[in-house]
Amino acid sequence: MLIEVDVAVDVAVDVADGAEAVDGSAADVEAFARAVLGTLAEPGDGTLGRLVGALGAARTVDLLLERAPVERVLAEVEAAGEAPTTKELEAGLARWTPRIDHAAFVRGLAQAARVDAVFIVPGDACWPSGVDDLGVHAPLGLWVRGDPALLRPGAPSVALVGARAATGYGEHMTMEIAAGLADRGVTVVSGGAYGIDGTAHRVTLASGGTTIAFLAGGVDRFYPVGHDGLLQRIAESGAVVSELPCGASPTKWRFLQRNRLIAAASQATVVLEAGARSGSLNTAGHAAALGRPLGALPGPVTSPASAGCHRLLREFDAVCVVNGDQILELLGAAESVADADAASSGEGDRSIVARHMVPSPEQVRVLDALSTRAPRDVADLARRAGLGPGDVMGVLGMLELDDLVAYRADGWVRRRRRAG
Repeated sequence: MLIEVDVAVDVAVDVADGAEAVDGSAADVEAFARAVLGTLAEPGDGTLGRLVGALGAARTVDLLLERAPVERVLAEVEAAGEAPTTKELEAGLARWTPRIDHAAFVRGLAQAARVDAVFIVPGDACWPSGVDDLGVHAPLGLWVRGDPALLRPGAPSVALVGARAATGYGEHMTMEIAAGLADRGVTVVSGGAYGIDGTAHRVTLASGGTTIAFLAGGVDRFYPVGHDGLLQRIAESGAVVSELPCGASPTKWRFLQRNRLIAAASQATVVLEAGARSGSLNTAGHAAALGRPLGALPGPVTSPASAGCHRLLREFDAVCVVNGDQILELLGAAESVADADAASSGEGDRSIVARHMVPSPEQVRVLDALSTRAPRDVADLARRAGLGPGDVMGVLGMLELDDLVAYRADGWVRRRRRAG
């Protein structure tokens, strides 16, 4: 079902004022609860995913809002047939409960209503079932500006991704390929960023095709700002999508997690230009781990901008593609790998991403939460990063050893990078 956002705002205000329950059908309550949970955890939180799978979103929200002790939550989960460890639940509760903020939730819903965004959940006719292959790391729900029906499974779709600092060669080939796919009725999926992403979206629109952009922040504030006009056009004829609530800002960690949705929601992924450490390799890793066909466009052997593509071709069994017809062959291969074991694991892109995620995921989240000017204490960092205070302390210790952070009298700061 689609959340009626205007109604949800009124309900959220009632809850914040002390109303006893949310009235409505079971589906309405479940969707509303998923919207709440989306504000409490960072994308891809597997512990929360297992909790929702065992108890349902509505019961999970009840327990979190009541600030139930870990023993009570553990007892209910075990009664449902699950067996998470006490340590996992303790860490999860330490991450989620500091983020309970009724006023912020109401503001997010009001922002969603202002931009005509809708919230879709698993089971809705518009739900992109491919993201369910992420298992416990699947999104709880998706906020959509535009036509959510474009997300429904069935129509052929390809993720075209690549470097932000694209070369003339990369942009030219992206134009040729995106136009060719649009002419063949293939939906082009990307991340709305500068470079290859923006070119793929722009050319698809110019060719009269359908394109979908997945964002790393709320759909109420388009990012990057320089693509505000482009993303507005996508919302008018396609769809702009995020699992984060309105008001959420993009961070490096959220970009990495956004990439898993691009790969999972598409039937195939093609990397058109990527350097050795490009974030596009993260998307490629998710596609490979999910059993999705993976293609890469070769570039000049002397070009560092294509080093990532060449590595995908050489080491990770990516298929060499140079035009729309060859990408259609990848789509044909998608049917033969639909039941791949990796699709059900949801564990992500261990083989490729692990080589490129430096620092670690937890360190990325803490670095995102730090400021170079305003000192922040551990409790503030834990809330911003969506981690437990103990985890944050451990990460800060490692970052301090690497000279990436420093402790001041009133909190922690991120060190500025030295030139050269």
